Amino acid sequence: MDWVECIEQALKYIEDNITEELSIKKIANHVGFSPFYFQKGFSMLCGLTIGEYIRKRRLSLAGDDLILSNMKIIDIALKYGYDSPDSFTKAFTRFHGVTPRAVKKGAMIKTFAPLKINITLKGGYTMDYKIVKKESFTVLGSSKYFNYDSPKTEVPQFWDEHYRMGKGKYVKGVFGINIDENMSGEQFEYIIADLYNPIIDIPEGFITKTIPALTWAVFPCYGPLPQSLQDVNTKIFSEWLPALKDYEFALGYCIEMYDDPCNYPLKAQDENYYSEIWLPIKKK
Repeated sequence: MDWVECIEQALKYIEDNITEELSIKKIANHVGFSPFYFQKGFSMLCGLTIGEYIRKRRLSLAGDDLILSNMKIIDIALKYGYDSPDSFTKAFTRFHGVTPRAVKKGAMIKTFAPLKINITLKGGYTMDYKIVKKESFTVLGSSKYFNYDSPKTEVPQFWDEHYRMGKGKYVKGVFGINIDENMSGEQFEYIIADLYNPIIDIPEGFITKTIPALTWAVFPCYGPLPQSLQDVNTKIFSEWLPALKDYEFALGYCIEMYDDPCNYPLKAQDENYYSEIWLPIKKK
């Protein structure tokens, strides 16, 4: 199954099972893709996480049920996976801007339609990348675990916290390393890291992690952060991955490498700022 087909089948599976228990792992297994890369690609292509998409679809359908049926609010809450009317009311109000009770009395609601794959002719450009075999290497870093639903806000906060707490004097942040070794898609470890120098003592609150010897697809990124990385990531999953014939993803790693911002007049916001995305691959 190619990447576009994979997303199409996943969207259909979600829609067919919208009132059932859904997880990234279950959806990814259904389409035969690793949860780690499936959720990453889905987010890049669709602009929101799988969890966000499911939540918005359920709240949209719940609004329809309030208007079109005689179901009680508590029954609608349970239908779409909420444990109590209170938790449902809070989520519903955040999404629709009105309470379920107000909708029962005639208030307007919002709609969130199912995503559809619209295939257009794209590509025809040169996307720079190289395939590099790297020996194992060890990094020193600050580590934290995240769920897949909220990395867009929580990972930048982790970087801010790293520097605010003075950890930048020990680890400048040459790498941002995303690890889900089992590729379970449930949670991932994120490490703000530098190469480890074994003659230096490991500071309190830091860890070392050995990255195994792998073959990496390395993608250069030019421009201000985070936009340059986001743009290349989107092209990887929308253009490069669907065209990939001889390779597939190897392990649950994704590494971003950042050049020293001090080398640029506008630091990491400079139009020429350089960074890289590394993805581990293997021959099919």
